[in-house]
Amino acid sequence: MIRYLIIDDEHIAHDIIKGYCDMLPNLVLQKNCYDAIEALEYLNKHKVDLIFLDLKMPKLKGFEFLKTLQSPPGVIVTTAYQEFALEGYELNVVDYLLKPFSFERFVKAVNKAIGASAPSTVPKNVLASHQSASIFLRSENKYIQVSIADILFLEAAGNFVKVITRKDTILVKDTFTVLLNSLPPEEFLQVHRSFAIAPKHIKSIEGNQISIGDHIVPVGKMYKTYVNSLLG
Repeated sequence: MIRYLIIDDEHIAHDIIKGYCDMLPNLVLQKNCYDAIEALEYLNKHKVDLIFLDLKMPKLKGFEFLKTLQSPPGVIVTTAYQEFALEGYELNVVDYLLKPFSFERFVKAVNKAIGASAPSTVPKNVLASHQSASIFLRSENKYIQVSIADILFLEAAGNFVKVITRKDTILVKDTFTVLLNSLPPEEFLQVHRSFAIAPKHIKSIEGNQISIGDHIVPVGKMYKTYVNSLLG
């Protein structure tokens, strides 16, 4: 569950953001704040995982508000002003959305926020605690939240990508390269021009074939070196 806060002085912005969030699973609105002072009062007593933050607001501007937070949650800027983007990234915002933004662009920002919340390093003797990290995948007319830890491999299929998980096969309308780049690079390895795997799920490697889950994935000649690196 991702608890979020909307901070914007425009009612229509709240309606749009909440409408987008309602189409995604596990996003739960905690409060609509119409200025930063109201948000500060709420955050003094409550915790959230994600903030959608407007910049030009009365009383206290968006970035001035952000600078007052000692341990800010993930922040996605939603503004009509592109000239503040550099300052936003200097303040480590997750993404910077220019109004009006599309639902597809919004989902990419939320996916980045989910990925940014996962730990970047883990002890070698502990299973990667990315178990809670997830990504939203567009399949047909809906978005499905998938745990990254459950993904076995990706397979290019024309204008689509098959995402094979421990339980399901999800057909995603996207390019293979774009989808692969949206996943943590340390957790996935391309082994063929049409396949990328999660090495932690490998059962065995024999010749130019990888056994993963109940599937066999081919190894391309150009990628053999990468596979060999897994063997030490």
